[in-house]
Amino acid sequence: MNIKNARFARDQEPADPKCGCMVCSRYTRAYLRHLFVSGEPLAAVLNTVHNLAHYLDTMRSVRHAIRLGEMRAKQSDNSAVSEQTS
Repeated sequence: MNIKNARFARDQEPADPKCGCMVCSRYTRAYLRHLFVSGEPLAAVLNTVHNLAHYLDTMRSVRHAIRLGEMRAKQSDNSAVSEQTS
């Protein structure tokens, strides 16, 4: 999303409606656009906060998927061992 686009000038939605970060829960697209267009340093700060939250959520999901994959591998190993001992 290019927040500098004029279509966001009056948009009262959060930057990303699916995001629960501090930026998306507090600031509208219109306000974020205003900050960027005005050259306010806060624009870069809020953008960074949002991007870091996004990356942290992504990595949390990846770690969770890896753990599930390891659990499935352990479950398969345990099943194979129990079948051999039966």
